[in-house]
Amino acid sequence: MSNLAGKAYGMNVVTPMRPWVTWINNLLFMLSRSLPATLSGLLGLGFIHFARWVIIRRDQWPQLGQPPSDLSNDYMLFCSNFNGTWDQYIDAFADGIPGGLDLFWYSSTKYPNSIPITPFKNYIRANQIDTNYYYNATPGSGQRDIKLALKLSHGLAAIAAKAGTLSDAELASAFERLLIANQGGLGAPGYAPVASCDTAAADRNRAAAELGHWGRDGTGPIAADRALHPIATETVIASSANADEDARESVRTKVAAVLRAPTPGTPGTEPPPTADASADKEGERSDG
Repeated sequence: MSNLAGKAYGMNVVTPMRPWVTWINNLLFMLSRSLPATLSGLLGLGFIHFARWVIIRRDQWPQLGQPPSDLSNDYMLFCSNFNGTWDQYIDAFADGIPGGLDLFWYSSTKYPNSIPITPFKNYIRANQIDTNYYYNATPGSGQRDIKLALKLSHGLAAIAAKAGTLSDAELASAFERLLIANQGGLGAPGYAPVASCDTAAADRNRAAAELGHWGRDGTGPIAADRALHPIATETVIASSANADEDARESVRTKVAAVLRAPTPGTPGTEPPPTADASADKEGERSDG
């Protein structure tokens, strides 16, 4: 989808506000800037790249040649970039700063509050605007990936700066300590796992459509190496057919024999006596 760029998701939400209550949100924004502790829960969510709320008054929309708009409402524009799925983001937001969300959208029309979560998700979904163009300079890396890579790079630069003054043993020890401290930043960048098989199929179908739209001599769709190896149709059909019916019938026969076998000790299930056993019993009666 157009909202995705590698591991990142871009969200834009536009909600209407009655002009006579817009000043309330301006006041709340001023208070939140002067009291940063109100956003501490948001700052602790490391998978969020960026989040911003902006008030756009009804006479501030840009004019790009279109007829002027006669709007009745002011609007709140919320922009954010994050790693993970849409649901994970909304859940984390509602858990991290439920009071802050209720303040930021306080004046928005029909805002249902962030708790319970289901009406809040429905409200965001109803007012979200899809991102038509979304560029990400590091599509294979998330926000944490970049921070860990920078930490590793700075650590290597610090060792390189003093490498000339260290013995071989000291250099090896410093390098080993650096690797131990930066194990989290040694992973290879790449795309996150697909959310479902349907999502993977949609990606493949969209890529083919984009290539056909742009033409094979154009830039073509963005090359994205995904660890997807769809099972061939022939393999799926063969697995659902009874190609190994002989082996299955052998198993059924063995199972049926076990199920029909009598359980030892059950009345009426003793096996018939053998010929030798019958002769012994006759001898016992004649002796007696």
